[in-house]
Amino acid sequence: MSSLTRIICLANSWKHGDRCIAGINPRTGKWVRPTSRLPDGRVPKEMRQINRREPALLDLLEIPLAETGEDFGFESENQDILPGKWRKIGQVTPQEASQYCSQDPEILHNDRRYVTVDWLQSLPGERRITLQLVKAVKFSARAKGQRFAGSEKWEGDLVTDKGKRLTATITDPIFTRRLELGYRPEQPCLVTVSLSMPWRPSDWEGGDRLVRHAPFRLRSYNIGCSQSFHLLTSARNPDR
Repeated sequence: MSSLTRIICLANSWKHGDRCIAGINPRTGKWVRPTSRLPDGRVPKEMRQINRREPALLDLLEIPLAETGEDFGFESENQDILPGKWRKIGQVTPQEASQYCSQDPEILHNDRRYVTVDWLQSLPGERRITLQLVKAVKFSARAKGQRFAGSEKWEGDLVTDKGKRLTATITDPIFTRRLELGYRPEQPCLVTVSLSMPWRPSDWEGGDRLVRHAPFRLRSYNIGCSQSFHLLTSARNPDR
């Protein structure tokens, strides 16, 4: 029987037609990104869904995972998915999740719009962080009038409790749909920020770079519903 790893789901966003799932292991307090054997690690529907339902933000999940995984040279959080079923065993509140907010003053390493692969690889393995939970004291969203992963493209602006600002594309399908229906998030809120897979823009003369994105927003502290803490996934990255 495969070993089950427990995580608090803090991310379920688009990734090349499938999804990227990530969360915090409450036993260790560390991030976990379950990865498949597909070239970019994305997680197909038949692998991630539980009784035909998507993992939702704040769900407490048990997933069959190996101790390590393909890190693609820069992702320290990856653990390979093993055969077996995923299970939802509960749910946590935004208040409970808030204990995992990062105390780092920067949003994923620096205040630029990207992090280069070479720079990230210069760090010790355990410091190659590509996921971060932050508290946003201000958040706003606006439609960009373009198509993104089958729906309208939305962009979010946030300010963290450390005074750092981020503008990013929202990549969480549920949150995007709620925005289209007129929902606007309460504040403050929790936001999961991550780095995309490397890409190289046509005018870029340096090495491949990873673009920040905030794949989810966990919703606010004065909430009353469950994933009803409608998340948001914003991302400083090109269309994925």
